[in-house]
Amino acid sequence: MSDTSPVIEIHNLHKAYGALEVLKGVDISAPRGNVISLIGSSGSGKSTLLRCCNLLEDSQQGEVLFKGEPVKWRGSGHGRRPSDAGQVLRIRTNLSMVFQQFNLWAHMTILQNVMEAPVTVLKRDHSEVESSARAYLDKVGIGDKCDVYPAQLSGGQQQRAAIARALCMEPEALLFDEPTSALDPELEQEVIKVIRDLAAEGRTMMIVTHDMKLAADVSDHVVFLHQGLIEEQGPPDTLFGAPTSERLRGFLSATHAA
Repeated sequence: MSDTSPVIEIHNLHKAYGALEVLKGVDISAPRGNVISLIGSSGSGKSTLLRCCNLLEDSQQGEVLFKGEPVKWRGSGHGRRPSDAGQVLRIRTNLSMVFQQFNLWAHMTILQNVMEAPVTVLKRDHSEVESSARAYLDKVGIGDKCDVYPAQLSGGQQQRAAIARALCMEPEALLFDEPTSALDPELEQEVIKVIRDLAAEGRTMMIVTHDMKLAADVSDHVVFLHQGLIEEQGPPDTLFGAPTSERLRGFLSATHAA
C-alpha cells in the first residue's frame, strides 16, 4: 500500500507584516504523491503560505510540520523564529521551491546552476550530481543547453532550468510559486507540460497558480484563499464544477472573463 502520509502540514497558521494580517488561521496538508493547488486573488495570502511552508517566512502563530515533525520555535508573536538551524536547512532542502522569476545565477552555466546546491549544500559527489543534473535537464527538455548562460535562454527555458535545479535536490516535495506568470503564453505551455509530467509521476507538489486550467488538470485538491482564510477547498471537479461559495463563483467568473 502506498504511503500517503502528509509531507507538509500547516495548522492554524497566522502571518502578519506589522499590522497587516496576511494569514489569519490556515490549515492545509499535502499528502505524499498529491498535488495541492492554491488559488485566489492577488493579496489573498497564497504565496505567503507557500513561503511559510519551507520557512522562507516566519509565522507568528500555528504549527508547521514536515513529515510529522513539528518545526521548533523560540520567542512568540513577531519575535517568533525557528530555533534549530539544522532542522530549517533539512526542511528547506527537502521542499524545493520554484519561483516566478527563475532566480538563476547569471554568471553560471545552466549545468552549474543545477549542480550548485546539491554540491555545496548537500555535499554530494560532484560527478554523481553532474550525471543527475544532465538527466534532469534532459527530462525538462533542455539537455542541449547545459553549457549556455541564463541570458541566452528564453523565459520558458529558464523556468525549466529552475525546475531541473529543484529536482536535482531530490526533494520530498516541490513548491511552485506562480511558475508561469512571468512568461508569454507560448512559453507558458512549455512549463505547464513539465509540471503535468511531474504530476503524472506522482510527485508531491504545492502550486500557487493563476492558471485555473492547470489547477483543474493536475491537482488532487484545490484550496481557494480569500483575505488570508480558506474560503473553500476540495477536489478540482467539485471546486470548479460546483462551487458553493459566492466569492469563489465570482473569482472563477472573473478569471474566465479575463
